[in-house]
Amino acid sequence: MRLTSAAFENGGAIPDRFTCDGVDVSPGLSLVDVPTDAVSLVLVMEDPDAPGGTWDHWIAYDIPVVTEIAENVGELGVPGTNSWGAAGYGGPCPPSGAHRYSFTISAVDSDLGLNRGATKAEVLAALEGNVLAEATLMGTYSR
Repeated sequence: MRLTSAAFENGGAIPDRFTCDGVDVSPGLSLVDVPTDAVSLVLVMEDPDAPGGTWDHWIAYDIPVVTEIAENVGELGVPGTNSWGAAGYGGPCPPSGAHRYSFTISAVDSDLGLNRGATKAEVLAALEGNVLAEATLMGTYSR
């Protein structure tokens, strides 16, 4: 499985539009080679370079199997709780320096069945033993 975006290349700079310095909308994402037996998708966007430890920007699960996620998608699948304590996408907004932002999509053999607002830890625990394939797209951003 492979994850790409028309907005930025893997390892490239994330445009301001998708950050707190722009309009803070989610970038469009494209998936290829999703396993045919996948039942749902899980998306986790995180910043491993945050000063206090990894910062969760976007958690979504029980996403219907798709090959395209539209830009500014709004609610995607069942929204989890990000590090701001909110549901949905929160774009890059590093306090200093360049940070890496990874978008990871997992193809899953079932729905996770978690309640709305699950944390990343809860989502990752529910994923154990259920991932058919995984793909990551990494972008960078500095202010």
